[in-house]
Amino acid sequence: MSERKSSVIVGGSSGIGLALAKALAARGERVVVTSRDATRAEAAARQIGGDTIGLAFDLAEPQTIAAKLASVGSVDHLAIPAIERDRNSVKNYDVAGAMRLVTIKLVGYVEVIHALLPRFTPNASVVLFGGQARERPYPGSTTVTAINGAVTTMVRNLAYELTAIRFNAIHPGVVADTPAWSGNAAVIERTISQTPGGRLVTTADCVAATLFLLDNQSMNGANLVIDSAWGLT
Repeated sequence: MSERKSSVIVGGSSGIGLALAKALAARGERVVVTSRDATRAEAAARQIGGDTIGLAFDLAEPQTIAAKLASVGSVDHLAIPAIERDRNSVKNYDVAGAMRLVTIKLVGYVEVIHALLPRFTPNASVVLFGGQARERPYPGSTTVTAINGAVTTMVRNLAYELTAIRFNAIHPGVVADTPAWSGNAAVIERTISQTPGGRLVTTADCVAATLFLLDNQSMNGANLVIDSAWGLT
């Protein structure tokens, strides 16, 4: 019998992260889920069940991350779907909001990897989350578009520098059944009209794509787009 695998999901207390954590636990992996809020992290761990552990830390405070992850053992799979929404235009620029998002995705993401580096197992894999705002900007996406573009190049560098670990990124389009989009009927309707077949991306699609990247030994340094061909109509 193969040894039981372990996964860490940063941002695993809701949405895509929670669904991914449930899928990994269901196939027998030990799972650690994180949130900025300890109560939410612990509630998610109870919801997932088994021996799932909940931890709390804020990616925007990268100097605290290593200590918060100190109790984590070996890691086969790491996924970082954690994100904050930042509607930030150049005309009305919120420096604090922009700095927080930059820190979360360009420093916090890497610091999680740095903190866990000694505990990655042979054949470990990491999936980062970007998004299709990198290719399809919208009003207020100034920072989000730039940061998701940076995630695109980040995975290539990580795969080059840390050759014992596989690094990939997933870039979803509008995920119709997530809290960020499900209540925005105007955006959903407009995106459907721009998507062949009228089928938008779902949470289940994101989970399946992430599992593929985690498991497939030939996927490394890749940026996987799942957007139902958004924009081709």
